[in-house]
Amino acid sequence: MSNIQRLPQDTINRIAAGEVVERPASAVKELVENAIDAGARHIDIRAEQGGLSRILIEDNGSGMAGPDLELAVERHATSKLKPQADGSWDLLHIQTLGFRGEALPSMGSVARLNIVSKARGAQALAIQVEGGAVSGLKPAAFGGEHGTRIDLRDLFYATPARLKFMKSERSENMAIAEEVKRQAMAHEDVGFSLELDGKRVLKLYAEQPGFEGRLRRLAAILGSDFGDNALLIDQSREGVCLTGYAGLPTFSRGNAMHQYLFVNSRPVRDKLLTGALRAAYADFLARDRHPLAALFVEIDPQDLDVNVHPAKAEVRFRDPNLVRGLIIGALKHGLASAGHRAATTVAQTALTGFRPESVQPLLTEGRRVWQGNDDWQNRPTPSQLAAVRPFMAPEPFAPTARVEPGHAAPFAQGVSEAAVLERAPEVIAAPAEFFPLGAARAQIHETYVIAQTADGLIIVDQHAAHERLVYEQMKVAMADGHVQSQGLLIPEIVDLEREEVARLIARRDNLAEMGLQIEAFGPTSVLVRDVPALLGDCDIAGLVRDLVDDLTEHGELLALKERMAEICGDHACRHSVRSGRRLSADEMNALLRQMEVTAHSGQCNHGRPTYVELKLKDIEKLFGRR
Repeated sequence: MSNIQRLPQDTINRIAAGEVVERPASAVKELVENAIDAGARHIDIRAEQGGLSRILIEDNGSGMAGPDLELAVERHATSKLKPQADGSWDLLHIQTLGFRGEALPSMGSVARLNIVSKARGAQALAIQVEGGAVSGLKPAAFGGEHGTRIDLRDLFYATPARLKFMKSERSENMAIAEEVKRQAMAHEDVGFSLELDGKRVLKLYAEQPGFEGRLRRLAAILGSDFGDNALLIDQSREGVCLTGYAGLPTFSRGNAMHQYLFVNSRPVRDKLLTGALRAAYADFLARDRHPLAALFVEIDPQDLDVNVHPAKAEVRFRDPNLVRGLIIGALKHGLASAGHRAATTVAQTALTGFRPESVQPLLTEGRRVWQGNDDWQNRPTPSQLAAVRPFMAPEPFAPTARVEPGHAAPFAQGVSEAAVLERAPEVIAAPAEFFPLGAARAQIHETYVIAQTADGLIIVDQHAAHERLVYEQMKVAMADGHVQSQGLLIPEIVDLEREEVARLIARRDNLAEMGLQIEAFGPTSVLVRDVPALLGDCDIAGLVRDLVDDLTEHGELLALKERMAEICGDHACRHSVRSGRRLSADEMNALLRQMEVTAHSGQCNHGRPTYVELKLKDIEKLFGRR
């Protein structure tokens, strides 16, 4: 007897269902993508008990006539692939979201599936599939002129063993909501509504296609703060286009859950793309902080393989280095365009720290000093008030010259921070309205600079701000090839795999630009002769192996760049103006002017804000004036 057996059709369908429909959210994904491919302009989604009891999806797409409806529930039947002139089928030029023709029959094999569809000008028809058994076509009622309604009940009832792998209803509902949000981000011109257990959780109206409509859609899903703190990304390279929005570094999160990546309007989870996003923000965020972003890659379908995963959640690029380089370059360009801008949420967070309190008497040298309460018997004498007045209301620094609107202050360009802060040259304290960060008015606790703007005030952390300025100077020196290397007295040999040696030697010139000189030492070793001087006495073998891991996983030399960035950040921190140092008016204004002309000065090297801006209207609210 042969050991090889043909599987029955229902078993084949259930195996396919296990690949395509992992959980209720997977079924929602497949059905929503079918609706979008059918040209739907609005999609209603309802789910009960985490989608295990029922999933109902209705769209106003093109709908299906009788013969198409019967074919739709057969395996490997699709309208999204067309035969070519020679009779072959093109699997490389995929321009739709779904194309495998497995979703509906797979769902019908493990659940109770009812489909009602109406093509324009045709009668609405229904078909049912229960546990793989298909019923005949029947007339049905459908409210719209055309479209499809799919009712999926008792998911996995035919394969009850799968149910024990499902999570709680709340978790499954959250997964469904997350999937719908991803689809809505990718298709701003389609309206979506989502109802979970009878409660409306999402209602999105169709937006006009384009950047403005997409930003409105993203803000509706991610929150208005994202819309206020997102940078437009729009770059192309060799036929690959990257668009979308990325958050300011000071608008970050403690996890990577708010990173949304799309390829040809398909939501994906791709290590190459997430690695590129991480690399672009490496200079601006601490390792435990993550940027918010929604990025859309458009690429020729022939340069992309979308069939590497049954659920199409992963993709493969023909030229991954091109895509990765485009993402990093576009994001860095967008971040540089932000200049010294910080997130609006920084001010909101700061304002929550202010709490109106009743003023209490202050004890000083055993005497009670009156601070505005009703304790008139202990009110200060005129001489006591004169003694504390300079500390209560410091006099503003008088401008030494006037700068006309539209003209930069003469010290703003080409003056090094060290020269400004050590030699304190003549600095123009121009009127506040002429500068984004205002004019310095005071320094408090020898740490924070207070500046007045035309419509509010700025609080600057002098150490964090100057740390960023020094770091940016060091980055410029590195970019100009001024990375000093130090030769090893005894060159170090590092043993690797044969493929790893080849991969590392292929990037030898890039390593040399960063001060690391290596050469092949036999087929399974490399010889290290020079290391970047900034690294000092480091673990050379560990560094080389980290570089190999980076090249293997990301195709980029992140380990060396991140290590040198970390060293530069530490160096900038040590050589920056320290907290506790008293600054003159000229020094404070010089710091403000230099921040205004230095990219990324809105956050320190660890992603924390360097300044907080409070608008006058918000300050007035604190005192009940508004």
